[in-house]
Amino acid sequence: MIRVELVKLARRPRNWASVALLCGLPLLVAVFVAVTHLAPPPGQGPALLSEVLSSGSLYPAAALAIVLPVFLPVAVAVFAGDSIAGEADSGMLRYLLTRPVGRTRLLWAKLVALTVYVVTTVVLIALTAYATGTLLFGSQPVAAIRGSLTTSSVAATSLSGSGLSPVQLILRTLGAVAFIAVSMLGVAAIALFLSTVTDSSLGAALGALAALITSEVLVTLNSASAINPYLPTRYWLAWIDFFRQPILWRNIDRGFAVQAIYVGVFLAAAWAHFATKDITS
Repeated sequence: MIRVELVKLARRPRNWASVALLCGLPLLVAVFVAVTHLAPPPGQGPALLSEVLSSGSLYPAAALAIVLPVFLPVAVAVFAGDSIAGEADSGMLRYLLTRPVGRTRLLWAKLVALTVYVVTTVVLIALTAYATGTLLFGSQPVAAIRGSLTTSSVAATSLSGSGLSPVQLILRTLGAVAFIAVSMLGVAAIALFLSTVTDSSLGAALGALAALITSEVLVTLNSASAINPYLPTRYWLAWIDFFRQPILWRNIDRGFAVQAIYVGVFLAAAWAHFATKDITS
């Protein structure tokens, strides 16, 4: 069953179209920045975009910051919302369950395909952005404001002003990729649960996005400070701390923990509801 879902994932043009759009947006931004040589001032615009003119090796992180607030969660919510509800809407769900598959096995296969989609998308965005950044902005060593690394061993300047070696930059970029992928799995878990509740894939996707928008609004409210640390979007931008020297682990650890809770709770809820749901379509 897992192989079937992975084949469906690879063969659907709309999945590749969403990945292409997510990779294409940072590419478009990079072209404009490279042509005009005008990057947003520090503290404005997507994270690290102001530093890419001096080091294209930072562009994968900047690209992830470009797609993270809106476009990536939308793509993940749409894909996850279609997992079960899409089968029900097309009339295939009852047929699938009449075969010797089992609801738990089907849900597990959908989860694996969803995880592969999320991880593949985030990794391809980072790889495309790295190729774009090094091509348009170069990857030559830069001078650090402070730090013990020599200029020849500095691949980029951290947000703290000290230099990052090529190995450090790669490891921190991988950490950011992993953090964002886990954050998107939290989105996927919410949408997958809603996909078992409704037969409308659009309704499941919109429900997940409504939950994220509500979270974003509550994060900004002082009156909601009591629940602020537990909101799904609260630590989405904590991956930026990977690019400080030294790494600030507090928010990163909390971000991983919060997303793990959301993934666990909503996957359990999806299984509990789907296992007892009356299948009518």
